[in-house]
Amino acid sequence: MSSSYQVIARKWRPQTFNDVVGQDHVVRTLRNAIARNRIAHAYLFVGPRGTGKTSTARIFAKALNCTDGPNADFDPKDPAVTSITDGTSMDVIEIDGASNNSVDQIRELRDDVRYAPTQGKYKIYIIDEVHMLSNQAFNALLKTLEEPPEHVKFVFATTDVQKVLPTILSRCQRFDLKPIPSELIVGRLQTIADEEKIKVTPEALACIARMADGGMRDAQSIFDQMISFCGTEIGEADVLDVYGLVSGEKIAALSGAVAAGDHQKIISIVDECDESGRDLVRLLTDMQALVRTALLDAIAKGGKSDKLGGVVMTTEQLTRLLDGLREGEGGVKLGLAEKINFEVTLLKAVEASRSRAIDSLIKELAALAEESPATAGDGEKKKD
Repeated sequence: MSSSYQVIARKWRPQTFNDVVGQDHVVRTLRNAIARNRIAHAYLFVGPRGTGKTSTARIFAKALNCTDGPNADFDPKDPAVTSITDGTSMDVIEIDGASNNSVDQIRELRDDVRYAPTQGKYKIYIIDEVHMLSNQAFNALLKTLEEPPEHVKFVFATTDVQKVLPTILSRCQRFDLKPIPSELIVGRLQTIADEEKIKVTPEALACIARMADGGMRDAQSIFDQMISFCGTEIGEADVLDVYGLVSGEKIAALSGAVAAGDHQKIISIVDECDESGRDLVRLLTDMQALVRTALLDAIAKGGKSDKLGGVVMTTEQLTRLLDGLREGEGGVKLGLAEKINFEVTLLKAVEASRSRAIDSLIKELAALAEESPATAGDGEKKKD
């Protein structure tokens, strides 16, 4: 058996700026910095997992250290670039902040930065999960980060920027990578499927993108697992069964039942989902997304929407419904009786959506009170 197999997430990892999906604002800024020779000494990439932080850092390193660089449009086959791709470049040092977080290791790095690069123009340190460094390690890095040698560049990546010291943040150019929209994930997966000769339905890709929550790497890993499970043909039902998801049609039906206050239908659909082993926590998340879509529709249309099963709901009702679903999250995720907690959450959300806000009632009563004296006065005049 060949040992050259690579998982899709590695095989299809972005290798140039053109390959980066969904982070156009970051790519454009980095390209402009290279073109105008305004390259800072330290960068910080912030964002959820799987959105391209480390990949973008590597591509940036390739652009800086390619032959005749810096050049944003470098040749991927350039030997200097391929050495970075293969992890054999002596000038691009990748450090895992989680396992290299002691002050001694950072002091060692601080001593190493004095030495000039061996091949490229710059010595580039990529520190992943930089928030895992200890406070002592951060402090040891401060002076070097503030006044590094001309040949040294730092690129940090983190999923938890709140844990990074403000003194570090103030010395870096920060880039926030956002979750990748589902349609872009679907497009990328379709490209991969075409190249890998995999037949997959659009509905199946949409399910995978929904599960990935904006992370391209997660989407590719799920897709890889589905190929292992199904072979060269993947349908929506396969993804739903493997991951315990509920179809978009059923999510819409349940959301419509909640909007209509149809208790019997709510219980019936929940029973059906539970008996077929569906993930109720994920179902709650998907319902929240659908109600949010209806809320945005109501705001856009002046206060009302019929996106939930054709039931006309006001902005206030949708807000209360969404808040009710959100409040029940903890009980469904952590409670012992998941199904019961899920049902209670839905029924409470129904009641919440039907209650009226006290301030809106006061406004209505005030409006009626203003009309009443005028009506009474008219009656007295007629009597006279």
